[in-house]
Amino acid sequence: MGIFQLPDALANKIAAGEVVERPASVVKELIENSIDAGSTVISIDLFEAGLQKIKVTDNGDGMTEEDAEKAFLRHATSKIKNETDLFRVSTLGFRGEALASIAAVSRLTVKTSQGDQAGTLLSLEGGVVKDHSKSDARKGTEITVEDLFFNTPARLKYMKTIHTELGHVTDLLNRLALSHPDIRFELRHNDKTLFKTTGSGDLLQVISQVYGMSAAKKMLPMQHETLDFSINGYIAKPEVTRASRNYISIIINGRYIKSMQLSQAIIRGYHTLLPVGRYPITVLAIEMDPILVDVNVHPTKLEARFSKDQELVTAIEETIRSVFRRTSLIPEIEQKKADQTTVSIQDSMPLETPQTTNQLQESNQLVNEHQPGMEASGSAHSNWQEASPKANGDTDIHWNAIDTRHTEVPHTSEQGPVSSDEGDARIPAIYPIGQLHGTYILGQNENGFYMIDQHAAQERIKFEQFRDKLGQAPNELQELLIPLTFDFSRQESIFIEQHKDELANVGLFFEPFGNQSYIIRSHPVWFPDGFEEEIIREMIEQIMQHESIDIEAIREDAAALMSCKRSIKANHYLNHEDMAILLENLRKAKDPFTCPHGRPILIYFSSYELEKMFKRVM
Repeated sequence: MGIFQLPDALANKIAAGEVVERPASVVKELIENSIDAGSTVISIDLFEAGLQKIKVTDNGDGMTEEDAEKAFLRHATSKIKNETDLFRVSTLGFRGEALASIAAVSRLTVKTSQGDQAGTLLSLEGGVVKDHSKSDARKGTEITVEDLFFNTPARLKYMKTIHTELGHVTDLLNRLALSHPDIRFELRHNDKTLFKTTGSGDLLQVISQVYGMSAAKKMLPMQHETLDFSINGYIAKPEVTRASRNYISIIINGRYIKSMQLSQAIIRGYHTLLPVGRYPITVLAIEMDPILVDVNVHPTKLEARFSKDQELVTAIEETIRSVFRRTSLIPEIEQKKADQTTVSIQDSMPLETPQTTNQLQESNQLVNEHQPGMEASGSAHSNWQEASPKANGDTDIHWNAIDTRHTEVPHTSEQGPVSSDEGDARIPAIYPIGQLHGTYILGQNENGFYMIDQHAAQERIKFEQFRDKLGQAPNELQELLIPLTFDFSRQESIFIEQHKDELANVGLFFEPFGNQSYIIRSHPVWFPDGFEEEIIREMIEQIMQHESIDIEAIREDAAALMSCKRSIKANHYLNHEDMAILLENLRKAKDPFTCPHGRPILIYFSSYELEKMFKRVM
């Protein structure tokens, strides 16, 4: 078999297989070139989701006639000139293969001018120039790509439905708009506007246009600077969650990237505030010296490597935690319509689904059954308790006597329950007035009405107690009267043998005990009684996934297990004193807003919202 050099036309088609995956790939490369050209207005017109036609128009610097001719040559670029530039990339495009690859699998027309003289028009088919003439002198560039993959039918048959392909383009535009709030983007499909931003530079305004106004209202700003990094952006309150990581946007020097390492840092920043299997909406824009980041990792330029990754991970995680430490995170009920009350924002249309201007508003989780409200205008509450037989299915509400006529209630802000009284309490004083279904404590203060999940509240209190206790326990071993016996799979046994030293360092000494079985004669003294096997198996799981053991995480998980199993459950009736003690202990918690598994502990109805429900105000 002889070796020969591929002709340019075939080489470009092969390169297109890496760079041009679908219409969204074309749109991405063209918009990135427009951004690099200094554009402030970029319009995208699609027909049949781009399979028929893609047109990207900008008001950037434009190209000279000579540059326009060279732009479609393979490995032609204005972004880098030598190897040194490759390690200080400050532009979105730099590889010099995108335009050649796109032209190789389409019919492409470019009109470009620098505005001071007549422009240039080039038409190419399958990468071959078919027409070269003058164009108008409008400053900027317009590139039209038609009949994508017309000469590579094998690629064309792998395209999805119009709806799916349009969703990928919409997702891309969302990311680009979030990355560049100072650029005005407009996306049209079959002459209908789907997405539009103002280019005002206001990131929160773009978040509103992408995710909806209700989500934008729940975003918290974050900012942090070190000698190497500048981090700015917004993070959603924990009550706003989604079912996938796709709503985590990470932007490095204006480039949207995917980074599991940084995504995990964001999730760890939320710590126990997120429910299991739920993820936040975040937009983080990180600026750093280009020499600290390598974006030449993948042809699509969606991945990056960092030379100071641990410092960046720590900065992100700690900054998010610091934002939450100084914020009240009690979900507030907001009435939207006469028959609908918004509790929290859950799943909305995913980013991959095309969103028109009217479709950007998120679907809210609604409460369809309202419990009767109560008036607390300074009079003493009823001095009785209603028995709660459940045989007839009646709602059981226990009202406890408490006179609020002369009670001192701490002042909180009008915008929500932010503590301003003694100590470091992050929630205001709440006075119990009853119990619903033996599960929820009902409370009030001068600002409104609260419902508290008693199990979640005690779970949080006990979790923090157990976590502190386990964290202070010495790394000593406790000998067991009866050894623990474990049966492992073949794969687990291999990992145990490979990582015996790491396991011994955390106090676990596995002795072979037959085929794939082991015994343990001692374990660290901090292991809580009754949870030894679960903790040991979690350590093995960590070894298998990460080839290391995070003792702090293990102790937190153990504390969560203990707190869940040792907390009061639903259908457990409390007297007034028990409820008051529980609420006071909750105020002393460091993070009193969610249980260790991320479920909300309490929700808040402002007095104004209650009055709206009962039409006292309109």
